[in-house]
Amino acid sequence: MSPTGSGEPRDPHEDERPRMRAVVGSDRIEEEIFGRVFDGKVAQRIWQFVRPYKRHVAISVAAVVTYTGAQLTIPLLIRYAIDNGMALDASPSVLLGILTMFGIVIVINFIASHVQEVVTGRMAENVLFDIRRAMFGHLQSVSLSFMDKTEVGRLMSRLQGDVNSMQEFLETSVLAVGDLLLLFGIVAVMLWLDWQLAMMILMVIPILFGVRILWLTRARAAFMAAHEANSITNGALAEAIHGVRAVQAMDRANLNAELYGQLVDNTYKAHLRASKLAQIMIPIVDTLTGSAMAVVAVAGGLMVVSGRIEVGVMVAFLFYIQRFFDPIRSLTIQYSVMQRAMASGHRLTEVLDVDVDVEDAPNATSLGDDDDGSVEFRNVTFGYNPEQPVLKDVSFRVNSGETVALVGPTGSGKSSSMALIHRFYEVQAGAVLVGGRDVRDVTQKSLGRHIAMVLQEPYLFTGTVRDNIRYASDWADDKAVVEAAIVVGAHEFIESLPQGYDTMLEERGSNLSLGQRQLLSFARALVADAKILVLDEATANIDSYTEMQIQKALQRLLEGRTGLVIAHRLATIRNADRIIVLQQGRLIEEGDHEALVEHGGLYAQLYQLNYASFDDLPDEMSDEDRALAT
Repeated sequence: MSPTGSGEPRDPHEDERPRMRAVVGSDRIEEEIFGRVFDGKVAQRIWQFVRPYKRHVAISVAAVVTYTGAQLTIPLLIRYAIDNGMALDASPSVLLGILTMFGIVIVINFIASHVQEVVTGRMAENVLFDIRRAMFGHLQSVSLSFMDKTEVGRLMSRLQGDVNSMQEFLETSVLAVGDLLLLFGIVAVMLWLDWQLAMMILMVIPILFGVRILWLTRARAAFMAAHEANSITNGALAEAIHGVRAVQAMDRANLNAELYGQLVDNTYKAHLRASKLAQIMIPIVDTLTGSAMAVVAVAGGLMVVSGRIEVGVMVAFLFYIQRFFDPIRSLTIQYSVMQRAMASGHRLTEVLDVDVDVEDAPNATSLGDDDDGSVEFRNVTFGYNPEQPVLKDVSFRVNSGETVALVGPTGSGKSSSMALIHRFYEVQAGAVLVGGRDVRDVTQKSLGRHIAMVLQEPYLFTGTVRDNIRYASDWADDKAVVEAAIVVGAHEFIESLPQGYDTMLEERGSNLSLGQRQLLSFARALVADAKILVLDEATANIDSYTEMQIQKALQRLLEGRTGLVIAHRLATIRNADRIIVLQQGRLIEEGDHEALVEHGGLYAQLYQLNYASFDDLPDEMSDEDRALAT
């Protein structure tokens, strides 16, 4: 139990504990309440991952059965030793035989337990990593339409928390077989030894289940309240850490500390109540165990005195009673683990079964060196929601080696057009052609090799500068990496880093400035040596000096390549061979800078009024110019 809200009271029985997790950025709370005890579809799907290791499963089950047999045998050996080996007329050979049997059973018990733990653990780990690999591979290939509407936090939870739940289930499910065998074995042996004494002991079972039913109702509510309080406290902590700049700027530190203290206090009280309830069952089970042993001591003692049973039988009963409640406790834990596993398995299969909307056609061919870098839109209509198209019957052509700028107000469809060229999404109508071929008829791998993209927010990965530059072209040698960095003007600052090209970048390249990260993304695009270069707002968030560097680099970067440039700043696009003006998903103007200025449309008015960016476009001008354009 942690008063800081970072920990949770541990239920020794893990009895059907409800859990709730707040999904960051979601408009709802995703409840991780336990699912059904057994879901055939989920079990069948998980078995596909277990099947390659069915030999391990068989060995584990055999080891558990052997271990259970040894556990049942030990009290019987003790009974035999008391009734025969300790008699006055017992021969040394009897005692030696009993000791030998004890030694054999103990060795078998140890070996079986060790084999079961090692084999089951190894199998569970292998299945765990197989599921994670399958999910990772699938998530790398699913369509962006799925990723657009799925929260990263939820996917991470499924890759980690839900997979761990499955691992826990696999590790304990084999033990459940042993617990069932042990429970029924103890009952059977006790009935075989003396059915009347056994029935007296078994009368405590209805009492145990009655207590548990009453306890579960309060325990569920207490654990749910503790989880909710913990989620709220951790959420407030994360929010305060992420927003520490705003907190300090608005002098909210003291007030936030006071509010957080109240949350911690509420969490402490909720966890304290849950912890108390978690501990209740231990003394209850111990009391019932003691009661059963008292029954054996009194009733069994009377039976021994009367000569109905031998002393060894009563002692064996005492040993069995000590073990009788252990499998009940373990099966209760396994019941909860299975419920969690079924809920987690359902969520895992949801991810594994996500349809891949964009796949290679059966007869898809690869774009090759003979295919040029032309791009063409033929009456393209597209929308992330088909009922609300972003592009409406758009047609244009970009010749190989030509640099064309796409401009227009925010939401006009510029970035969507670039996404369609790379076939991140499927068009609803019309066709997108690259190298004169419909993107739906070529392989995605060759399409990615044909097109290099530089985005507004450059994404760098944890690793060296060198590895990040050749991230899209792992075949490139060190010489090509350095040459690309020199061309885009990144070589000088890279050389100034502590280890130069071998400097490790932190997450998303946070130890570099935005301009430096953008220069590395340009070098990455250059090393890829693609025929088509897409620049999506690549100079939007950098300073003027860095932009001048990039403008110089672009001239060399675009030599011999088809360039598609998205930009808001007029200074960035005026030197393009052609400019395509989009507005509200429609192409309204097309031509070079001089032609568009002479045409007197939307582009010309923005230029003449000295607007620095298309984002400065007033709403009333949008309506006026849309009317002029039509």
